[in-house]
Amino acid sequence: MEQVMASIPDLEIAETGISKDNSAEAEQFKIRVDEIFQKVDELEQKVNEVEQFNLNSSKKQQSSSKGSSMGKERDKGRQVPSIKKQQQDASRREAAAAKRMQELMRQFGTIVRQITQHKWAWPFMQPVDVKGLGLHDYYEIIEKPMDFSTIKNQMEAKDGTGYKNVRDICADVRLVFNNAMKYNDEGSDVHLMAKTLLEKFEEKWQLLLPKVTEEERRRDEEEAEAQLDMQLVREAAHAKVVRDLCNELYEVDTHLEHLRETVVQKCRKMSTEEKRNLGTAIARLSMEDLNKALEIIAQSNPAFQAMAEEVEIDIDAQSESTLWRLKFFVKDALELQSRSAMSTGGNNNYNNKRKKEICDAIAKTAKKKSKKTSS
Repeated sequence: MEQVMASIPDLEIAETGISKDNSAEAEQFKIRVDEIFQKVDELEQKVNEVEQFNLNSSKKQQSSSKGSSMGKERDKGRQVPSIKKQQQDASRREAAAAKRMQELMRQFGTIVRQITQHKWAWPFMQPVDVKGLGLHDYYEIIEKPMDFSTIKNQMEAKDGTGYKNVRDICADVRLVFNNAMKYNDEGSDVHLMAKTLLEKFEEKWQLLLPKVTEEERRRDEEEAEAQLDMQLVREAAHAKVVRDLCNELYEVDTHLEHLRETVVQKCRKMSTEEKRNLGTAIARLSMEDLNKALEIIAQSNPAFQAMAEEVEIDIDAQSESTLWRLKFFVKDALELQSRSAMSTGGNNNYNNKRKKEICDAIAKTAKKKSKKTSS
């Protein structure tokens, strides 16, 4: 994105060399450049969105990488489902899972009836009459009271407030007996009755537990599969965004190149004084920008070796297009350089040496041209 932005020329009339008679045309160029800037801003926002998505996807892949080699092999040939198909599949899965859970809850209801029909179950059928029995400290000891009438009401609830999972009912059944054992002394009748019924319940629960575990495993697998499908849909959507983004960037770049060439063609011929000033300005560039300037020359002159040990630049031999490109680039580079005003460091000795060699070559060529002109 920075390359696109940096390559947009400054279209000030005095700087480009477009004659004042063509000021209306220059104004049109400015409008087109403003449109490109706006388009670049939109594309930059899209790039940020894609980068954020890729970052999140990378984190998810890292967190799920352990033990996922078999899953990756399985997912290689997986087709990306449509959103509509995902919704249909999700509805079917939820309906099937709800039906299976209802069957498990029906079987659990049989266990509850067997326990409540025991001769020792009567103390646990209704909420504890705390006030009637004078149990003033009951709520200080028991945080969450529970009884079988409350459990039954929740199992039969039709308003959506009932139990959603067998394990939730199991937890409340245990709570009934654990509360009784916690509040009543170990040697008391109620404590013994609660302990005995809890043991009977656990025996029956162990018979149903494998089915509950299998259902939970199946639900986890279906949920993981649904998440994977959703991830594939998101990735497919973002892949399309990336493709569209690449096409738009290419269009902007093509438009920009055409605009730049049009501007250069409209520019007047550069004077000898301007060429000399351009050579002086090039000598003020940083090593990095100097190499970029050499690349601009190489673009219109394939035989020019920008990275050679010895480089000789003949400013007068450059085409008008190359000269104005250099002028645009050098102007922007020097403005940025003056703002940053920071030294490079590191390989400074080598950079300064090479920079001096190139600048000397520009000066030497200019002197030759000057002597020829004077003679």
